[in-house]
Amino acid sequence: MQIENNIILALDLTTLQEALQVAEDVSAYINTIKIGYPLVLAEGLECIHIHKEKINCKIIADFKVADIPETNQKITDLTFQAGADAIIVHGFTGRDSVKATFESAESYGGDVFLVTEMSHPGAENFMQNVSEDIARMGMDMGITNYVAPSTKLDRLKKIRGIVGDDSCIISPGVGVQGGDPSLTLELADALIIGRSIYTANNPKQALQSIIDSIKF
Repeated sequence: MQIENNIILALDLTTLQEALQVAEDVSAYINTIKIGYPLVLAEGLECIHIHKEKINCKIIADFKVADIPETNQKITDLTFQAGADAIIVHGFTGRDSVKATFESAESYGGDVFLVTEMSHPGAENFMQNVSEDIARMGMDMGITNYVAPSTKLDRLKKIRGIVGDDSCIISPGVGVQGGDPSLTLELADALIIGRSIYTANNPKQALQSIIDSIKF
């Protein structure tokens, strides 16, 4: 997946009007949007198709799918039927659950991003202990896309060491959570940025400032 300017906009808003306005404001700079539960629960799955149609962008559905295989398959099928290009899934539920999402995604020509470790402090309680095992499992399964935190560069470095340079890592936590964009991009392929952009008085200007800060 080619991600323009190495930035994915996380649209964690709760109204379609607000989300579309922000997406339109920054559409000249990005081609990939992450839509999660806040917007989908408020406006329905059709918001995925609406954004693809109006903004002409790629959509990553951030549903962090984490259930038994049969349920995972149903969630993933519905997500790709709604027009998503990729879906984010948790790895801690095990190989069979991840396999169900991976096979569903392949049948629609879509991608799976496997969460290895999350960016918030609480991830250290349980996820950090298994994140490297999740990454190894993903590699063994042939998964090439991963999520790893920008807020913990040491952890991000370890995940990169496991999945290798040919895998794609997208990294949340830049901005409000404190992740450094330039340092993160030394290890990850793209930044996931939400509040720093969509809560700004001028989202376009905020995004341009971030882009300027990461130009090498």
